[in-house]
Amino acid sequence: MKFISYVLMIVGVGFLAFGGYQWYMTTSAQSEAASEAQALIAERNAISAEDDFDPLEAAKNFNPEMGETAGILHIPKLEADLPIIEGTHEDELERGVGHYQGTAYPLQNEQIVLSGHRDTVFREMGELEIGDHLVVQMEYGDFTYEITETKIVSADDRTIIVPHHEEVLTLTTCYPFNFIGYAPDRYIIYAYPVENQDD
Repeated sequence: MKFISYVLMIVGVGFLAFGGYQWYMTTSAQSEAASEAQALIAERNAISAEDDFDPLEAAKNFNPEMGETAGILHIPKLEADLPIIEGTHEDELERGVGHYQGTAYPLQNEQIVLSGHRDTVFREMGELEIGDHLVVQMEYGDFTYEITETKIVSADDRTIIVPHHEEVLTLTTCYPFNFIGYAPDRYIIYAYPVENQDD
């Protein structure tokens, strides 16, 4: 009986160590991506001061490669600055908020889809409410969106990413937030551009 207790203790310590290692690696990756994103914004401040800088032209030509840091998702209510990474595979989601490849970026006049894990970057997403603001900071400007709708859909729902013919920011994460294992649903937030914002 003592032997079984020792084995269980060792297994438990092993799980804790592995979990701690994963947490450390994820935190380090997100910190590195956040530094890259801040550097992009700092560069932007210098470029945008030039007389011939055109944010619409910059947006039209903006097309990052898979895995590149593209910008920052600033959530004022949560005091959070989350790096946006191009792509939504596990490698990208470990580093920050993933941008669903093939969807738009600000000023590209279509749906922008950002996805994140409910237990890392989007762990407080359930605290956001209708009327709260989200700010997407890009190398060509800052863009503010107001949350207008939230909903819960099945993980198999394929109607979330569809042409909208207008600019809409869509955030997605797994749901329920405290579910252990593969969550059966997705929590969706829709936010639309705030008019008269400074780019």
